[in-house]
Amino acid sequence: MSIEIVGPEIEAKLDWIALTEALEAGHRLPRAEVGDTLLRRGGDTLLTRSAWITGMGVAVKAATILPGNPAKGIAAVNGAVNLFSDETGLLEALVDFTTVTKWKTAGDSLLSARRLARKDAREILIVGAGAVARSMVEAYSAGFPGARFTVWARNPEAARAFADATGATPAPDLQAAVGRADIIATTTMATEPVVLGKWLRPGTHLDLIGAYRPDMHEVDTKAVTRARIFCDSRKTAVHDIGDLATPLAAGAITEDDVIADFYDIAAGLYTRQSDDEITLAENGGGAHLDLMTARYILGVARG
Repeated sequence: MSIEIVGPEIEAKLDWIALTEALEAGHRLPRAEVGDTLLRRGGDTLLTRSAWITGMGVAVKAATILPGNPAKGIAAVNGAVNLFSDETGLLEALVDFTTVTKWKTAGDSLLSARRLARKDAREILIVGAGAVARSMVEAYSAGFPGARFTVWARNPEAARAFADATGATPAPDLQAAVGRADIIATTTMATEPVVLGKWLRPGTHLDLIGAYRPDMHEVDTKAVTRARIFCDSRKTAVHDIGDLATPLAAGAITEDDVIADFYDIAAGLYTRQSDDEITLAENGGGAHLDLMTARYILGVARG
């Protein structure tokens, strides 16, 4: 059995809306078995995520996150994605890590926004100005034609560079920008809340994307308690990411307050109920989503 290699050149053929539909279809298959390992060395992280979905196969994705790399001219996040056959367990394909990560991460939050944001949402605030933030502009532009983007970052120069590259408008005042936004995407690695619940206006949708550890927080507890709470996967998002794990441990919310994850889409539970409610989606980005995304990419590569 030959091993297929799918490189970054496949991006030109990918489609954001088709990916969200593939993610929905993947969640109609038997529930994934997933397993994560997290190793730390000071501020560096090794994250290994594995998933097995009957009818789709196995994915193993290993990622190293070294925040000091950019100062050396090296990407902070590196890794590999391996796809194994469901029938034989043989290695079937190697799919470009950066492409899978980009499309999985942004596609995950786009799926949430398409279901939870107001249909007339057009003012989109991106908090953070890194690679994930740029991919969110691409993804949201596909899902919300005519959207107007604002960007805020701790480093004003980074926000200006982001604006020059994407056409977004830099926001000097985060609180004011939050108050104007219909959709807010947080793409930081913050360990202290960046967006505060008291700033949110009714009808806002939040996509929390950047945190991936229990000590990371992009929003405060008030933001969580003001919102109807959703996540891509209860197994990977509720207890393992600080945005939800901290208020849960403090008793500010319970597990029952997490209304739905992507496996509840088919039952109609992953949805907004009114134009005035605040909705919040935690993007945990489990390995099953890497598997679904890598299978979508491989399918496009095969034509």
